[in-house]
Amino acid sequence: MIKALLSLLAAPQPEPLTADDAELALAALLVRLARADHHFDAAEKARIDRILATRGDLSPAQAEALRQRAEEVEAEAPDTVRFTRALKDRVPHENRISVIEAMWEVALADGSREAEEEALIRLAANLLGINDRDSALARQRVQTQRG
Repeated sequence: MIKALLSLLAAPQPEPLTADDAELALAALLVRLARADHHFDAAEKARIDRILATRGDLSPAQAEALRQRAEEVEAEAPDTVRFTRALKDRVPHENRISVIEAMWEVALADGSREAEEEALIRLAANLLGINDRDSALARQRVQTQRG
């Protein structure tokens, strides 16, 4: 599955992803975001696991396994543009804001907003067709939920 996803992402014109591949691509994007500040800690891993469990109706063990596969994919993936292009092809526009919310959850998991993380979210939002205002509103919703 990992090699298949990597070959899809590496193709000049990626084919539409299956639902499972799309969840793995999202997980890999979240891992890339968590690693953006060169500090991938337990809080970020736990946040990614929780997001994946909630989105995919997975058990904690299944979510952790998905994140671990995503760590491998992210390490070998060509670039962020291909992740977002693949997600854009699979996720309807009205649901893409949830991808940005998930990214903000991960970025804020360690209690700080790093410039590298914000830049990656801005890039992903733009590539997914989400404007800066909607991304900022997504961040505010996540911050409010965190209390």
